Amino acid sequence: MPFTAKQQEFLDNATHRWNIKEGATRSGKTYLDYFVIPLRIRRLIGQEGLVIILGNTRGTLQRNIIEPLQNMWGPELVSNIRVDNTAYMFGEKVYCLGADKANQVDRLRGSSIKYCYGDEVVTWSPEVFQMLKSRLDKPYSKFDGTCNPDSPNHWFYQFLKNETGEIDLYRQSYNIYDNEYLSETVVKNLEAEYSGSVYYDRYILGKWVRAEGIIYDTFTDNHIIENAEDRRYLRKWVSVDYGTQNATCFLLIGDTGDELIVIKEYYYSGRANIKQKTDHEYANDMQDFIRNNAIETIIVDPSAASFIAELRQRGLPTQKAENAVLDGIRKTSSAFGTNRLFVDKNCKNLISELQSYSWEEDTERPLKENDHACDSLRYGVMYQDRNLFVRFN
Repeated sequence: MPFTAKQQEFLDNATHRWNIKEGATRSGKTYLDYFVIPLRIRRLIGQEGLVIILGNTRGTLQRNIIEPLQNMWGPELVSNIRVDNTAYMFGEKVYCLGADKANQVDRLRGSSIKYCYGDEVVTWSPEVFQMLKSRLDKPYSKFDGTCNPDSPNHWFYQFLKNETGEIDLYRQSYNIYDNEYLSETVVKNLEAEYSGSVYYDRYILGKWVRAEGIIYDTFTDNHIIENAEDRRYLRKWVSVDYGTQNATCFLLIGDTGDELIVIKEYYYSGRANIKQKTDHEYANDMQDFIRNNAIETIIVDPSAASFIAELRQRGLPTQKAENAVLDGIRKTSSAFGTNRLFVDKNCKNLISELQSYSWEEDTERPLKENDHACDSLRYGVMYQDRNLFVRFN
């Protein structure tokens, strides 16, 4: 298919040192780069300097960039990322590195870079980006990058504003309607998925807007149901947010095939009860909580190492939760927004927290108040199973 008008505009104008595409999800930003990356690499064959691809993590790079390139151009031209964090792409050795942690800058220190491609730049550590700026030191060095919008206070947005005009920058913004090949059905589904949340402005309209107010404003009374235990489930699991003086919350979650339902909750606060329970006591409570339920696994707050050990010692299937906070919030908000997530009316602590869980003022962080059931829910929604998350991504 021919490129969209927006994609062709980028091809015509992205001749600067820094070339950035920002904006909505599914708007055609990254797809274009499966053509741009090989063009950039081939044009610089034989020139001094390294070729580097940076992303949130090595895993996201493999999924977002390497595998689509392989599907388009073949594994002969694009290899997998090897154990030494390199891949061979279009005749060049390419360093493929995660950029989410500040210590990743050590891998760039001392390097001279002729070309860098950046995926999901807003998820990077700012220290990595600062180091990158000093390494693009050839007259022909170039950077191509993509990102979804974030808070207008984000460090990368400050770079993009280029207020002094000193940066050799080409900046292009996309909304979802710029993708001429996206079907009307997909557009409407995505609009519904993010409707009523901060993510609508960011992932549909491509705007840099603040997250403020109630986090789960997609949660309404329509998501509170009765008699959840009487429904038929394909599978069930338990998610756990663990506290010492703070509350500990278990949630039993069921998958009907079309919906996720929080069936029941356990909630105990050592501070409120003036008595902290031991891991042994919580494990006893867990066994009572899951009795008569065939559960797939127990997903536990990754910081609760001793409780995880106690559960495993009892032979209970247990794994650490995925603790990507903002990604978990986005997926949970989306699940409510598209009516795929419901809560039994007897989960009173969870319902109360969902109705008050808020963003910190002028930050992209949730307030650490009355958030234990919400954290447990986020762990449950982020439970990593491809069969489930094909419906949530």
